[in-house]
Amino acid sequence: MIETLLISTLIIAIAMVFFLVRVLFVKRGEFKSQHIHDSEAMKERGIHCVMDQDRELRAKSRFTVSERNN
Repeated sequence: MIETLLISTLIIAIAMVFFLVRVLFVKRGEFKSQHIHDSEAMKERGIHCVMDQDRELRAKSRFTVSERNN
């Protein structure tokens, strides 16, 4: 039981060191966006964010529910 806990802690510590190296030592220390709308491969395939797809489909249909203006 204790061995599993120590191994898990070691794996998490190693992962945190890699994140720290990425943030501190890489130029501009940023992570790339993981959003679908920022992916070139998804853009080439014509795949959009679900929110964008929903907005497009609602604009095409005349039977849409309009948003409330508060």
